[in-house]
This record gives sequence, C-alpha cells and structure tokens, in this order.
Amino acid sequence: MNTDRSVKVKDIVEKFQMEVLYPGADFETETLTITDVNRPGLQFVGFFDYFDPRRLQIIGKAETMFLKSFSSAERRKCFEDLFKYEIPALVISRKLDVFPECMEMAQKYGRTLLRTEHTSVEFTSMTIDFLNHELAPMITRHGVLMDVYGEGVLILGDSGIGKSETAIELVKRGHRLIADDAVEIKKVSPHELVGSAPPVLKHYIELRGIGVINVAKLFGMGAVKESSNIDLIINMVPWRDGEAYDRLGMETQYTEILDVKVPSITVPITPGRNLAVIFEVAAMNNRQKRMGYNAAQEFAKQLDAHFEQMMLNSQLDAADDYDEYESLNADEED
Repeated sequence: MNTDRSVKVKDIVEKFQMEVLYPGADFETETLTITDVNRPGLQFVGFFDYFDPRRLQIIGKAETMFLKSFSSAERRKCFEDLFKYEIPALVISRKLDVFPECMEMAQKYGRTLLRTEHTSVEFTSMTIDFLNHELAPMITRHGVLMDVYGEGVLILGDSGIGKSETAIELVKRGHRLIADDAVEIKKVSPHELVGSAPPVLKHYIELRGIGVINVAKLFGMGAVKESSNIDLIINMVPWRDGEAYDRLGMETQYTEILDVKVPSITVPITPGRNLAVIFEVAAMNNRQKRMGYNAAQEFAKQLDAHFEQMMLNSQLDAADDYDEYESLNADEED
C-alpha cells in the first residue's frame, strides 16, 4: 500500500487557476502531504498551540476585516509570526487586496503567496475534496475494472483465466472499460473505493493471440471511463468437481480492500458459460440489493410460506380424516 503521497502546491495553482502573488523560495517543489487546511484566525492573536504548519493556510473576508482593525506594526508582527513557520503557502480568497505587511513578510521568509476568486468556504471545500482524492491510500491489484450498468465491477482471477476476454465482450455489449491488468485503487473515504488505470495503461487491453488494443480508438470514447467506484468484486475461479459453490445467494460475501468491505461473488469458469451475461446479471442484482431488494431472501420467504401452508393443509386433512373415522365408528355402534 502506498501512503507516502504528496501534491505539489504548483499543481493546486494550475488546478484551480490561482494567481501567484509571490512565488516562495520552494514554490516549484513545495508539496502538501495532508488533506487539512487552516484559517489562521487564532494564530493572528498569538495562539500557536496545536498549529500544524504542513497545512495550506487560507485568509478570507473575516480574517481581513479583523486585521484591518490592527495598526501596520501589529499586522506586520501577525504575518511575521505566521511566516516564521515553514507553511506551504498562504491563500487569499475572494480576490481581496493583499496587505503590504503580508507581502513584505512573505518576501522576507520566502513563503508562497496565492490568491483565488473563490470564497473561503468554496475554496476550502474544493481543496479538501481534491486532496482527499490525490492523497488517498492506494494499492494496485491485478485485475480488470469495468463499468457495468453504472456499477463498478472489479474482476479478479488468476492470469489467463479470461478476465480480459470477458471485459472485451462486455465492451461489445455497451459497457465501459476503466482498467485492464493493473487497477489502482484509492480509499477516498472510510467506506468508498475508487479505481482507475495507471496513466501508461489507460484505455489499453491485452488479448492473448491478438495483442494490445486501444479500446477508445477501436470502439470509441463511449467505451472507456476514467475512474469508477468499486461496488462489486467478481472472483473468477476454475470449476472444480465436488467444490461447494453458492447456489442461492442468501448471505452476502465480502472482500476487504484497504479496510473497506466490498460485496463479492465467486463465479466458477467452465467452457460454454456466457460470462458477459452472468456479469451483467451480477451487476444488476448487486444494485437491487443496495436498493433494498434481495431476490434470494424473497424466494426463501415464499418457500417457507409454501411449506407452512402445506403443513397446515396436511393437518386439516388429517383432522377431516379423523372426524370421518369417528363418524363411521358412531354409525356402526348405532
């Protein structure tokens, strides 16, 4: 698992089209390694306990109005106390004017000074969302990731079992390829996994006997997708006689990736099985379960109700037979 990830401040500037008021000494190489940001209101009154200088610092309208109540010397001290720490950058929101004392201290300590047209709340939300995605824990798994009826289906199995062949059949049936052979999986929230292809493998798929093909160029851009949540895992295994396979689907099985449990099924492979159709049905069934309907459980309930009715009918028939027997005995005695 790769957890030592970082995002360059320069990349955030390009992503959100920010204005560089002053590039710090390490602007080209400065990175962010945590997803949190900070609005340094408390720091401007001298409270630096629990202050984390690794966070991106953001000044908005509230902080600006507060600083305007200070004298020039007091503002200079506020910014000097902040810039003494090796912060990655200070961002001024709403395209507000920069204080001369702020520019002076940024130049003195070589800190990056940026400006955005967004409000503090908008910029904070966008930045945290971007950092959560970019800095998320990530692993790479051997498999194929497909978008089938809007469900992200991760297909796993031994090499040569037919994952790519099944994927190309699904593409032919109108579904979309996300990654083949290597799937990069990120944990973007405590209960959410997102998969994508490594840049060098994006849109490519390898078929034994044919070679490498570009799915986007061969089938069109509608046949590929950049990324997808992972909603279902399908494990492809060779059929083994005597092996017990799930035939009802009463209990949902799970596979754990990055401490996130994902519903999973095991599909045994035999010659002649139409795997593409099976995977389509698996994706639709998984969506039904997430929406609250479980066909296996409904079948079990109907089966129980049927047997209960049969037992009741049997008891009623037995009671009728007994009453008839008693009536015959009474007639004979008469």
